[in-house]
Amino acid sequence: MTLDPKLLEILVCPVSKAPLVYRREADELWCVASGLSYPIRDGIPVLLAEEARELTREELDSVVRG
Repeated sequence: MTLDPKLLEILVCPVSKAPLVYRREADELWCVASGLSYPIRDGIPVLLAEEARELTREELDSVVRG
């Protein structure tokens, strides 16, 4: 499943207010600024801090390297 690009343009991390990166292979939205990953369930982003998981150093590095 893919996210609508226009939706992705307006979504931000609820913790840091930074932009989110869509990771299709994980079906998650990642925030480099906060180091959190938000799940996408049934095509709907779950942007709740209590539902987020912490990104590993390797995951953060993969986003930074592009």
